[in-house]
Amino acid sequence: MGAGIIQSADQISSKTLVSKGLPDLFPRLWRFCMVLTKTRDGADDLAQAACERALVNAEKFQTGTDLDRWVFTIARRIWLNDLRSAKVRRGAGLVPVEEVDISDNAPHTDVNILAREVLDMVQALPEGQRVTTFLVYVEGYSYREAADMLEIPIGTVMSRLAGARKTVAAKTAAKDVVR
Repeated sequence: MGAGIIQSADQISSKTLVSKGLPDLFPRLWRFCMVLTKTRDGADDLAQAACERALVNAEKFQTGTDLDRWVFTIARRIWLNDLRSAKVRRGAGLVPVEEVDISDNAPHTDVNILAREVLDMVQALPEGQRVTTFLVYVEGYSYREAADMLEIPIGTVMSRLAGARKTVAAKTAAKDVVR
């Protein structure tokens, strides 16, 4: 993904590059946070925390690299830390997909119904498959880029995507039989 690559003159600081790049990146970051948290409020909080941490640690950003990959990794790490903390404090887990309120703004009802069905199927996938599916199929990252962001082997990315496709295909086939 070339959109997140920031090139600079030597005199521009990493902090300037990060602060200038975050506004354009924010809608995609928020969408990624929505996939992780499954709630609008959670996505808002996580995206804000990721932006704050990116600004605080801007000197660690390497100029000439992908800002989006760097910030997505920050957001994922914050989310994982929050999940671990929640489990320790109160034993809380993930929110069921039925409780997520996502409005459909597409103009055609059939498209909205199909999109909602597919979204429900993807949101119902296990966390690893859901996040990997989002990064590769929605954000358009290569398998290698997704593997680097998730800090897993590329074979695990391929395995998770194959499992996700198999699950969604099976659910789709089951719906077709019922109809």
